[in-house]
Amino acid sequence: MSFPIEVCDAGTVPPRPRVAPHKPLALPRASPPALEPPWHVILLDDDVHTHEYVIEMLGAIFGHGHELALRMAREVNACGRVIVATVHKELAELRQQQIEEYGPDKRVPECRGSMGAIIECSE
Repeated sequence: MSFPIEVCDAGTVPPRPRVAPHKPLALPRASPPALEPPWHVILLDDDVHTHEYVIEMLGAIFGHGHELALRMAREVNACGRVIVATVHKELAELRQQQIEEYGPDKRVPECRGSMGAIIECSE
């Protein structure tokens, strides 16, 4: 397949460049955008929800395995709080909302709602 050759006003074909166009040796220096620090998602203890609920909820929301979720359930019970994830801020906000909307513990008849959570900057 051949392509038509454009002809200049003088009736000749323009010469093709023999070298690549000039490129600057270095790009202008600009500082990289500042990275936002990670955020902790912190599960807060209450006296209503069972360890089984915490394990189930951490598995459903965060994908934590049984052993890790059990350790976190024990820590939140003993210390009143536990870091369940460290992620970027938007995901931390989403995970906090998911914890707070997970629903009551069906194993405890007097349980009326989800557990609480907060987010804190890791720095």
